[in-house]
Amino acid sequence: MPLTAETATLQVQERLKSIQSIIHELDNERKRNEVNINNILKAQGKLSSEDKSMVYQHKVKTLYKVGIADCVQEENLIRQALAKIHEIRAIRNERRIEARNAGNKETIRRGALMVMLEISAQTLPLFVGKPGEKAPPLCGAVPAESTYIAKPGDMVAAQVKVTDQENWIIAEVVQFLSSQKYEVDDIDEEQKDRHVLSKRRIVPLPVMRANPETDSHALFPKGTTVMALYPQTTCFYKAIVNSLPQTATEGYELLFEDPSYPEGYSPPLQVAQRYVFSIKQNKKFSSTATL
Repeated sequence: MPLTAETATLQVQERLKSIQSIIHELDNERKRNEVNINNILKAQGKLSSEDKSMVYQHKVKTLYKVGIADCVQEENLIRQALAKIHEIRAIRNERRIEARNAGNKETIRRGALMVMLEISAQTLPLFVGKPGEKAPPLCGAVPAESTYIAKPGDMVAAQVKVTDQENWIIAEVVQFLSSQKYEVDDIDEEQKDRHVLSKRRIVPLPVMRANPETDSHALFPKGTTVMALYPQTTCFYKAIVNSLPQTATEGYELLFEDPSYPEGYSPPLQVAQRYVFSIKQNKKFSSTATL
């Protein structure tokens, strides 16, 4: 059943109210937890300088157990709020797709499109795993599973042939066809092209950012050859990872292949995690486009 604008608005408002309620609960929880944290600090100080009896040690351990339980509760509340935010994003994306299918596709100017791509990368959800949990597929540099099918509205890298030259472009999935092919739209309004491409010419882009401080394994190592979105364009080109993100908000520093420079590479350029991926080259269909 199509999602109407009125229904979508009501669903978003409902989730916004839930987020507000969760935030208030989280604030109260943190205020309550501060009391226990102060008690832990005081008890720890006395334990190290005055009383080292078994009874006092047990008291300190009890306080720590309460503190851990408090942290778990805070984490649960934060994850609940993040889940509601994810639902809002999904509702808005579904509504946008419904409008597009109805012929109401929004025209986006070039400058606005570049801003949209930047915001999309900045607001990509950050993976925050539990202790020992590894980053899942489509988080940072972790590729999608071979059986993964991108959903309508997802952004992907698509390898297309334009005037006898094969290029990688950023595209939006329209649908996955029974013939194991994707129907995708070039997001560049100046092109307004729709392509039907085999699954091997589509690479799903990350749906989550990897945190360098906790999940460095989910980032491309320095020196890796990748495909990356060249700044202020909608096309992907070969590049080498020069340095990795140091924080969750930073992008890669990349050196793009560029024959116009004596070294054969561009100066270092920043590219967000969302727009960097790796591909397996083959003789039949490889990326030959250059800047």
